[in-house]
Amino acid sequence: MELESLINHHNYHLLITAVALLLLGFNLLYILRSNVKRRRKSKEIDRKLSTGGLRLTATDGTTDVIIVGAGVAGAALACTLAKDGRRVHVIERDLTEPDRIVGELLQPGGYLKLIELGLEDCVDGIEAQQVFGYAIYMDGRNTKLSYPLEKFESDISGRSFHNGRFIQRMREKAASLPNVKLEQGTVTSLLEENGKVKGVYYKTKDGQIMTAHAPLTIVCDGCFSNLRRALCKPKVEVPSSFVGLVLENIDLPYANHGHVILADPSPILFYPISNTEVRCLVDVPGQKVPSIASGEMAKYLKTVIAPQIPHELYDAFVAAVDKGNIRTMPNRSMPADPQPTPGALLMGDAFNMRHPLTGGGMTVALSDIVLLRDLLRPLRDLNDATTLRNYLECFYTLRKAMSSTINTLAGALYKVFCASPDPARKEMRNACFDYLSLGGMCSEGPISLLSGLNPRPLVLFLHFFAVAIYGVGRLIFPFPSPKRLWLSARLISGASGIIFPIIKSEGVRQMFFPVTVPAYYKGRQVVSQ
Repeated sequence: MELESLINHHNYHLLITAVALLLLGFNLLYILRSNVKRRRKSKEIDRKLSTGGLRLTATDGTTDVIIVGAGVAGAALACTLAKDGRRVHVIERDLTEPDRIVGELLQPGGYLKLIELGLEDCVDGIEAQQVFGYAIYMDGRNTKLSYPLEKFESDISGRSFHNGRFIQRMREKAASLPNVKLEQGTVTSLLEENGKVKGVYYKTKDGQIMTAHAPLTIVCDGCFSNLRRALCKPKVEVPSSFVGLVLENIDLPYANHGHVILADPSPILFYPISNTEVRCLVDVPGQKVPSIASGEMAKYLKTVIAPQIPHELYDAFVAAVDKGNIRTMPNRSMPADPQPTPGALLMGDAFNMRHPLTGGGMTVALSDIVLLRDLLRPLRDLNDATTLRNYLECFYTLRKAMSSTINTLAGALYKVFCASPDPARKEMRNACFDYLSLGGMCSEGPISLLSGLNPRPLVLFLHFFAVAIYGVGRLIFPFPSPKRLWLSARLISGASGIIFPIIKSEGVRQMFFPVTVPAYYKGRQVVSQ
């Protein structure tokens, strides 16, 4: 009996070993097959190059910069570099007007960058609406937060619009410039030689495989970028999705303001996008949303969301649901983690994303473009690879003031604004609403950060913990109890758990101590010239 048990035990181990070896074999076979495919693709490209089946473009120095993608970042960048005399080749997958439910709100700081780039006329003629601040609703109460625009001209404010119309205006402006070539095509991969990016491989609209060469390739192909893995270490998170609706012929309670409803389970946004339309974005936490086709989404919106909508908007919201034009969009978040590559640069959503709750994406992109333009201006010859690499390294450090402020605020606010059964999180949410309702510095400080008018990470950090301390003060005064003291400690701990991981992902040194980064001084000298 004992011998039989030993034999069975031995056979069991042999079986496990056989399975493990089989899996290992499949894994090795997969790796070898992938390598063979990659080599075959490379040989096929080389064969086409040698036989003339693959046409080369821009091999004689006729292009200074290749831009992959003509969204907000790509189109604006093309206009900007072309105005500085650069010869630009833009390759965009689809040149028809985009139809998106995000990228519709440009903060005042972003509008100032648009003016600095000479592109402010791109919001003309598209029914863009001025935005002067936000109204926040929670548990039947509301408070209005106005942008601190007193020091600016009357035209300076935020702008909201149809994303596609705005992009088409910038594409038209780029295409009108003589040194911009705007082409429809799909970039399949980067063209690399000896560790340096020399250009791109792409397919034209009619399916012909082409190459384009330039000393600098800038990838701006958006949140679904298929090229970012070659240039950074992407860590994409999808904390939630937006469900988009359009409300028609309705006036918002506060004209020319975005409206944020702190609902359960997460925030709801309203803002105007034309003379007669209001965009509604319902945040749904997690990566799964109710099915639109089965009617589950409409039911969810009517039974869970509609009762939390301000009564002035209720009928228009239900009518929009009944109309059935419901759209969804996953909300992506990805900290910038560049992998410096000679001859190439990532920008826009391909490089860095944050939760769109605060509408800061376009502001960060336009700020990056202004910075890149200023860094490249002294460098007339982009073929000077060493100098170009040094300037691009400066870019990653100098952009942190704006990008880290808006990224951190977006991530922190989203987590604070989401409903939670945790008493400490509830206290933090209530404290945030009441802190913003105090007015004065307590509202002007946070809204100046959100608007992109005051991109200072330290100010953000101080206001965030001022909210936490304000919440603690409400708990322990006038009569602290052991329960309230414990809740206060958990509130501070929860606040730390929200903001510190975001700061870590952005880079503590780059956010708060940029002067300790060698590239900072070099970049500041170039920009100030």
